[in-house]
Amino acid sequence: MTEERIEAIQTRWSLIRNAHLSGKPETAEEARRLLVMRYAPAIRRYLGGILRNDEDADEVAQDVMLRLMRGDFAGADPGRGRFRDLLKTALRNMVRTSWQKSGRRKSADVELDLIAKDDATHDAEWTSQWRKTVLDNTWNRMLAEEEGRPGVQYQALKLKTEFPDDSSEALAEKLSRKTGTEIRADNGRQILRRARSRFAAHLIDEVRAGLDAESEERLQEELAALGLLELIRGFLET
Repeated sequence: MTEERIEAIQTRWSLIRNAHLSGKPETAEEARRLLVMRYAPAIRRYLGGILRNDEDADEVAQDVMLRLMRGDFAGADPGRGRFRDLLKTALRNMVRTSWQKSGRRKSADVELDLIAKDDATHDAEWTSQWRKTVLDNTWNRMLAEEEGRPGVQYQALKLKTEFPDDSSEALAEKLSRKTGTEIRADNGRQILRRARSRFAAHLIDEVRAGLDAESEERLQEELAALGLLELIRGFLET
């Protein structure tokens, strides 16, 4: 599947829907693979935080990936809420099932009611991991557009995130060294503006991928919940 075809199915819930297409196994299989690639990091980090044991976290994470690849999330419906919330519920249920099947006595910090007792803590952790995954996917999409090699816009934005207090002149100097091409401060500012616009567009698309509604209000609510709204507020449609 080409990058163009992949990108064509990465808006809102279309990726989840395509993962469960009947009569189109090739499209469904590719969409399921993309689901795993998109959400695997957040899933594994979240399970690691709950289970506090790498072997147990790996085992449950593998079960989740298997379910995604088998198409077991066919019942996912945007009318029931955000995909990240549905996935979080599924992860919690799988942790409970794993503990119940083990038949082992658990210490006080990993009893079966741990998740319920520490809902606020685990919710914050899940949101944090989801935010990181969204940002990682956004950077990866910028990189993919440049055929896997960091272009000048990608490098300019990376430098800005690493050195947020640098002047335009200082950033232009660093970018010149990175690219091997002399870049003036005014050109550097233009490059950075274009890079921010591209990044914002990809970030918005990533966030929309799991939303339950198309509205700008819903989008901004989710961006705010993930702590990303201020990052791209100036690029949102008014």
